[in-house]
Amino acid sequence: MRSLALGLVLAVLIAGCKDPAQNSRENSRDSVSEKTVVLVHGYGTGPADMRSLADFLEAAGYRAVTVDLPLTFDRVEEAAKIFAKKVKKILSGLPENESIAMVGHSTGGLVIRYFLSHCPDSNRVDHTVLIATPNRGSKLAAMAGEVSDLLVETFATLDSLRPEKIDKLELDDPEGTRIGAIAGNKSNLALGRLLENENDGRVEVKSVYYPELDDFIIVSFNHDEIHHKKETASLVIRFLESGSFTEKPDSNTDRRN
Repeated sequence: MRSLALGLVLAVLIAGCKDPAQNSRENSRDSVSEKTVVLVHGYGTGPADMRSLADFLEAAGYRAVTVDLPLTFDRVEEAAKIFAKKVKKILSGLPENESIAMVGHSTGGLVIRYFLSHCPDSNRVDHTVLIATPNRGSKLAAMAGEVSDLLVETFATLDSLRPEKIDKLELDDPEGTRIGAIAGNKSNLALGRLLENENDGRVEVKSVYYPELDDFIIVSFNHDEIHHKKETASLVIRFLESGSFTEKPDSNTDRRN
């Protein structure tokens, strides 16, 4: 019983102690003249958690669309299937050949990668940014599984994050989509003490990185704040415009194309 209680606390803390029921509203701007960027929240949160990043993007001239996904009690694959339906609806309101971009925080990045790997509409996505995404799995999720199988079966999203489960997602990034990842290394959150390697308090830096990425960068933020910061938003915008976190966009490139 004591181990189960410990595991439950671990599961809640990984989620950031946020109530997904309070963040159920989806949002997008009315205009469709700007480049559309779909924002995907992480485990145990909701679309409101992506609002600050959406504001930065809108100020830069993008059309930001946030989606609400069941990323607490559903597996990543199940959430990704729901996401695919939402993306199809978004695309139906755009010109046939217009591309979109995607940005995901934490587990939201895995949902995006699953979509890119398994859904035909992925050919409409030209740029993707993964923020603090456990691309190689979460050690904290693995710890929760060691405490109780029932725990991770209940919090099924958490089960999907165990390192041994990531390969089963069969993630294969498409050639036509440039993908960049941003990791944080400010490990001042409580659970960061349980991780031996450089981390953001939830996810290890080495889990965010994988060799097929088009670009990778580390910033000094923790897992809960990284996607709310202006510096992160600036990196996202630079990548969407140039395909790189360090290069300035080509002045002749129109991001609406």
